[in-house]
Amino acid sequence: MFPPEIHASVLNQALPYIQEFRGQTFVIKYGGSIMNSPEATEGVIRNVLLLALVGIQPILVHGGGPEIDRWLERLGIEKKVSQGLRVTDDETMEVVEMALGRANKALAAKVVECGGEAVGLSGRDDDLMVAEPISEELGRVGKVSRIEPAVLRLITDNGWIPVICSVASDGKGGALNVNADSAAAAIAAAVGATKLILLTDTNGVLTDKNDKDSTISVLTARAAKEMIATGAADKGMIPKLEAAVSALEGGVPAVHLINGSIPNALLIEVLTEAGIGTMLQRVKVGE
Repeated sequence: MFPPEIHASVLNQALPYIQEFRGQTFVIKYGGSIMNSPEATEGVIRNVLLLALVGIQPILVHGGGPEIDRWLERLGIEKKVSQGLRVTDDETMEVVEMALGRANKALAAKVVECGGEAVGLSGRDDDLMVAEPISEELGRVGKVSRIEPAVLRLITDNGWIPVICSVASDGKGGALNVNADSAAAAIAAAVGATKLILLTDTNGVLTDKNDKDSTISVLTARAAKEMIATGAADKGMIPKLEAAVSALEGGVPAVHLINGSIPNALLIEVLTEAGIGTMLQRVKVGE
């Protein structure tokens, strides 16, 4: 147990950040392997609720690849991947929507269990997220073309937390499977979010993928593009960097990549001087 003065010091350090961000919107993407840990999930939700209680408006976006894989295996449906994306035929799309729908309601229920108020949504609800198919080969895999933020504003303005799964409408009554990082980036740009926070299972962007302590603290959009082009970013990090760049180019001032499995990582990154992951900006301060 830490002495009371340390707790008080940490709270005092958070004050200017709370004052700066009060009334602003953070879009937080949660997914991947960390969703399999009940402890990590509860920790993230409690962090999100604390942000909400100090006046920040959080929007939670999630995927659920491991859950989809489990259901495909259980139903005897072969998983196919092309271009680093899940090939999604009509049968697979049904499984994707079912698995993400279950994950969505469980996550929204966890927010309520921890004392918050949440509304679980699919991108298909009221055509909140509309996408276009990427290619015939990938089937029902889409790239976001339009976000309708009015329903999100209605929810956040009334004190609820939107919890959105990454299934989009094709604009014709059908569903498309969308990468959750790119979905979160599109939503962040559409609602004018101050921050997009991508929770991952690594300590941000690393200079050496084999050294978890080689985190790059600050990265510009240009540097992120160079890492993608030169192969300096590994395959798992590329879609996250692409989403981050997309959000920055869409007007989001800062994107944070942090390890969601670290206790209280979200609070450390945005409410303390230290930070814990990688912050991406359009340009470095002073340039």
